[in-house]
Amino acid sequence: MIIEREQDVTAAALAVMERTSDPRLRQIMVSLVKHLHAFVRDVRLTEKEFRDATAVIAELGQLTTDTHNEVVLMAGSLGVSPLVCLLNNGDQGNTETDQSLLGPFWRLNSPRVENGGSIVRSETPGAPLFVSGRVVDRDGRPVAGAEVDVWHASPVGLYENQDPEQADMNLRGKFMTDQDGRFAFRSVMMVGYPIPTNGVVGRLLEAQSRHPYRPAHLHALIFKPGFKVLISQVYDPADPHIDSDVQFGVTQALIGKFQRHDAPHPTARDVAAPWYSLDHTYRLEAGEAVLPRPPIK
Repeated sequence: MIIEREQDVTAAALAVMERTSDPRLRQIMVSLVKHLHAFVRDVRLTEKEFRDATAVIAELGQLTTDTHNEVVLMAGSLGVSPLVCLLNNGDQGNTETDQSLLGPFWRLNSPRVENGGSIVRSETPGAPLFVSGRVVDRDGRPVAGAEVDVWHASPVGLYENQDPEQADMNLRGKFMTDQDGRFAFRSVMMVGYPIPTNGVVGRLLEAQSRHPYRPAHLHALIFKPGFKVLISQVYDPADPHIDSDVQFGVTQALIGKFQRHDAPHPTARDVAAPWYSLDHTYRLEAGEAVLPRPPIK
């Protein structure tokens, strides 16, 4: 097609997209062109803004390394990650779900730990935290033999891959549920933290006068053949940013019951008050067990 007017560009691009052989890719590309061209017309994107936008997209890729994923960070900051999550779980977004964001800090090969063991691998000052979890199916039946991969930020608000003061794989571990679907471990109480702001995402937040904080949370990725992989976060309701997460990840189903105890621990003699506990149930949905691509190494 020889282009005679601006409307011809969209028509020509759509004609090409329609020739895509894969049906799902064709559907996606046709819709993408329609919405992208409509967006350009809606805001009447200038030539300078277009050049700036392409530079930003390139910078997102350049800032993504083995230890940091700026693209995933941006997807959450725009609300895209939580939207995709909720649309694809909980009966296509119609019911509550334990699914949540994977986030930019999951690592594939965290070490295995015996039930009840500790995931603290280097000196990590902070109040002790004892986690007791249970994995069940949608009918509430225990799921035995499920692999539970957990990770969280330290009490200074950094994951170990961000912090040279922490040992490799500190505050990470994999557990196997017992016959009752239970697992347990010891750690330290996490805190809320600011996401990295030294890149594109930070400039966006500054331009919008937004704070960079995520409320305190515990990550879990649960794998068991016959079930869809559960990616979950459990949030501390006492965190001051519980209702303004910069990544839009907090749902009612993901608010946990972190309890503070000011009396000595009943069995752990080395634990002084205060200490915290969390008892949480994770619900798996039937489906194919496919691990996500790790955002970092």
